[in-house]
Amino acid sequence: MDEPHRAFLDDLLATSSPSGYEVPGQRVWVDYVEAFADEVRTDEYGNAVAVHEGSDDCDTSIAFTGHGDEIGFIVREVTDDGFLRIGRVGGSDKTVAQGQHVTVHTDDGPVPGVIGQMAIHLRDGDDGDAPDIAEQHVDVGVADGEDAADLVEVGDPVTFEQRVRELEDGRLTARGMDNRVGIWAAAEGLRRAAEADAEATVYAVSTVQEEVGLQGARMVGFDLDPDAVIACDVTHATDSPGVPGKKSTGVELGEGPVVARGSANHPALVAAVRDVADERDVDVQLQATGSRTGTDADAFYVSRGGTPTLSLGLPNRYMHTPVEVIEADDLDATADLLGAVGARAESYAPFDVGL
Repeated sequence: MDEPHRAFLDDLLATSSPSGYEVPGQRVWVDYVEAFADEVRTDEYGNAVAVHEGSDDCDTSIAFTGHGDEIGFIVREVTDDGFLRIGRVGGSDKTVAQGQHVTVHTDDGPVPGVIGQMAIHLRDGDDGDAPDIAEQHVDVGVADGEDAADLVEVGDPVTFEQRVRELEDGRLTARGMDNRVGIWAAAEGLRRAAEADAEATVYAVSTVQEEVGLQGARMVGFDLDPDAVIACDVTHATDSPGVPGKKSTGVELGEGPVVARGSANHPALVAAVRDVADERDVDVQLQATGSRTGTDADAFYVSRGGTPTLSLGLPNRYMHTPVEVIEADDLDATADLLGAVGARAESYAPFDVGL
């Protein structure tokens, strides 16, 4: 991954965008894609769409999508003694919340804090059972509720303090890989398709509020109405210690993007992406999704009476924690694959099951 594209990823990861509060991250994404897209537009909730206009004699269109929001917390109460009671935004994990540095994002700017945890010396035993998020609190260091209310309001979002670090062998760790990597890949896939002078119209999309019910995808899927959608998201790499055997998928870091099969994933689009991967010598992994993908693909594929859709995953360890781990080569390969699919999209259309 070269420096400008790595800088784009770092900018996305450094910008907090919990569901319902995505505007700062969406601005980063829009500023980047404006350099090569023919058009960029946003809607009332902040979904962002960048367009490469295909040739006049080609009526095929394909969308590469990712969701721009992340999990987090929200201030639900300011107590009289100056602590902040919090609630979940999306699937935040109670077991990793306590003892973490956080930022409260207020209209007047960021306020640093910590999610407190009672010292082990003061606890009655140590059974390891973390309290529910609703029972946890943020300490911003003030003396009382009046001072706290001067700084924050009910409804302010809260995220873990961000760190992006390089591990060995090209691996990166940060909060919010889910799903900054997806919108990075969608943008880079568009750029690479445009550089290849794709005949099809190619969209890159950064949706909002995936973590709270795929809401942005429902909006965009109806409005955009493309011929096909490839939804880019993370998927569980189950190659680390402790993963239960019944949860293992065989997905590993460093073995390439993951093509899902079953449920939402349209067989003709699955075949097209695998064909292009073979042509471009891009290694891909397969994953079974017999009931649902758990991604925006589940919303896109039922839009407008049915839109051929594929969930394309990036292997990710430790999902929904502050230390998610991905491999940069997997991410670059995902963008290369998307760009190549965009450049060949018209040769695979129409996408149907052959009845």
